[in-house]
Amino acid sequence: MESLHQRLQTCLAELEERRDSYLGYPVARDFSFSELADFLDVPLNNLGDPFSDSTWQMATRELEREVLELAAGWMRAPTGEWWGYVCNGGSEGNLYGLYLARELFPDAVAYFSQATHYSVSKNLHLLNMRHIMIRADEHGEMDYEDLRESIRINRDKPVIIFANIGTTMTEARDDLTRIRAILDELAVSQRYIHADAAFIGLAAPFIEPRPACDFEDGADSISISGHKFIGCPIPCGIVLARKHYVDRIARSIAYIGSLDTTISGSRNGLTPLLLWYRLKTLGREGMRQRVEQALGVADWTEQHLREAGIPVWRNEQAFTLVFPRPADTIVERFQLASEGQWSHLICVPGVTRDMIQALVSSMREDAEQ
Repeated sequence: MESLHQRLQTCLAELEERRDSYLGYPVARDFSFSELADFLDVPLNNLGDPFSDSTWQMATRELEREVLELAAGWMRAPTGEWWGYVCNGGSEGNLYGLYLARELFPDAVAYFSQATHYSVSKNLHLLNMRHIMIRADEHGEMDYEDLRESIRINRDKPVIIFANIGTTMTEARDDLTRIRAILDELAVSQRYIHADAAFIGLAAPFIEPRPACDFEDGADSISISGHKFIGCPIPCGIVLARKHYVDRIARSIAYIGSLDTTISGSRNGLTPLLLWYRLKTLGREGMRQRVEQALGVADWTEQHLREAGIPVWRNEQAFTLVFPRPADTIVERFQLASEGQWSHLICVPGVTRDMIQALVSSMREDAEQ
């Protein structure tokens, strides 16, 4: 009978093999947190508000605040007028942004494009929010004329915009500058814009030209995944919002000695530690180099696929490349995310040219059979 140790070693070996082949998901793999192993023996729980003390002191709130301050700076949040917390991932961050918007404008209509992540429809259903889906163009960006007309028809209602700053399949980015111009043109004063920057949120400040996705561009809240571009062993995220909106929903909870301002109440205290360690290790210059290197791999990959006769395209300065869906065996081997007749690969940090060449060789061999 297989021992506990053998079972664990078998599981680890299988995961390590799979880790070295996946190309279709936006999860960096070039990280190590072995220095933090001792923290696994501590019951960490950042319950309540990260900016409030609590009677529960087995927490990493100080490190969480440092992570939030760094992210707020990169997202050009207004000084002293922002709030945030480390959450379970981008979907929770999106739920939080929509929740704030609904509390501010209960009668609003939420607008989102057909290329939006599948979890958003679920979030809108959970929040019982009236919503309208907007067309997306062939590359995944919101159809701004359709948005303008839909808002015009419903001008008697406040507007909530759910903007994609990197769609799931094509990494298309909705332009907050153009969206704001439409709202101004239609004289919409009651408005709220949430930006889903799950994949590229922490990379955006280092992309040229910089995507229009942050607070200075008009966002009222922003959702960012922590485990995607910078790398983390477990899903996590960061949600940021304008503080005066959060103040509307905050309430004091006596027995924890803190404010209830988050979705989950009890929150993982390990993820802020992981994000803090990773961001401190990389630093601003490390992040800049990380973005440049990943975009360099994406440039090379696009050229290599074209030279191999594989039709491929990508949005401007994107890490994601889209191409015709290959055989199911190849999709499974390289864990390629696919939709309809298309698949994509994502040049996250840790993806190497050897991995790309292995994919191309497999596609060539399949075509020759």
